[in-house]
Amino acid sequence: MLKTFSIGGVHPHENKLSAHQPIITAEVPAKAVILLGQHIGAPAKPVVAKGDMVKVGTKIAEPAGFVSAAIHSSVSGKVAKIDTVVDASGYAKPAIFIDVEGDEWEETIDRSKTLVKECEYSAEEIVKKIADAGIVGLGGACFPTQVKLCPPPSFKAECVIINAVECEPYLTADHQLMLEHAEEVMVGVSILMKAVKVNKAFIGIENNKPDAIELMTKVASSYAGIEVVPLKVKYPQGGEKQLIDAITKRQVASGALPISTGAVVQNVGTAFAVYEAVQKNKPLFERVITVTGKSVAKPSNFLARIGTPMKQLIDACGGLPEDTGKVIGGGPMMGKALVNIEVPTAKGSSGILIMNQKEAKRGEAQTCIRCAKCVSACPMGLEPYLLGALSENGDFETMEKERIMDCIECGSCQFTCPANRPLLDYCRLGKGKVGAMIRARQAKK
Repeated sequence: MLKTFSIGGVHPHENKLSAHQPIITAEVPAKAVILLGQHIGAPAKPVVAKGDMVKVGTKIAEPAGFVSAAIHSSVSGKVAKIDTVVDASGYAKPAIFIDVEGDEWEETIDRSKTLVKECEYSAEEIVKKIADAGIVGLGGACFPTQVKLCPPPSFKAECVIINAVECEPYLTADHQLMLEHAEEVMVGVSILMKAVKVNKAFIGIENNKPDAIELMTKVASSYAGIEVVPLKVKYPQGGEKQLIDAITKRQVASGALPISTGAVVQNVGTAFAVYEAVQKNKPLFERVITVTGKSVAKPSNFLARIGTPMKQLIDACGGLPEDTGKVIGGGPMMGKALVNIEVPTAKGSSGILIMNQKEAKRGEAQTCIRCAKCVSACPMGLEPYLLGALSENGDFETMEKERIMDCIECGSCQFTCPANRPLLDYCRLGKGKVGAMIRARQAKK
């Protein structure tokens, strides 16, 4: 019996069109636009100025608080300006613009392909190297990794869980990364175990990736304490709380931190980035990104430098199809529609999905028919029809009582609603308002 999480969940069409497409190294852009806010928390502070010369891997911005992350140049060349650019959220955000000249890397980066298994560093040294490399969670939430590896003293880590689920339809970046870099991922997992001082790790992989399960199980057999756990295909299994439930059968209580279950969850892409940072001195300045869609000529997986315009990756797949309805940053369930395709890629860019007009068209919203499908689908045990109505009517105080802050914005409610109600939109809106109310209350204390 395959494991899965206990509450809710849906089964969208997988549409993994780019599965088994080898990772192609994308061309270096002519201009790179590197956002300062590529992580949850305070945007990084620039440490370069207009006219400065940088190399690939040069630190160009430092963390601006406890929850923040360093940012490094993904290209070599001259800093053209520090200005704002519209990012994937549709808002203007500060960024460093670099005119690319050549491709000169920092000498400290080990560019050889040799696998370095032994990690000589202490737990504290590992965490420092991860922080210096600017690593964040690559599953999409972009939480600074060093913060997650240092839980509050009242909590003790018991295991590391690696999220290799990739439950979001269309995306295949993590799947392909495992097929091509299984050994490096395993070393990364063992480094993460050492960092949080545990001797057990679980790698959760959904059953629609049998080749990855087979390969990772084979490679894991020579690493102490690492176990591959095949999981039933169910969305949103890649959610941190859902994955902990699926693998350990422990639930994260409302308002509690995932570490309260003893688990530290990291994405498989993060584990690979940790290997490169600790064993190869390579900061996080490139990542694997899936570019896909039913009308795309060549759905592909790219290793792209951070700050590459999304248009360049779309062009490398044969360009924007004529019947394009929407371009989504991420996958169809949790991704957001882009305002234009010049948006620069960031650390959290897992995919670019080009939806055709038929797919992109939303059905007209009807009156709620009280079918409770959204309640059955919600993996957090919430009542989305109620939260949607409260948000629509601006009753944010009641939304807070109804646990809107537990919403993980997975979109299962909206996906399953026969009345086409924009439940996710309303929940996102309300969650933002309630979050602001909570912060305002705390600021007064």
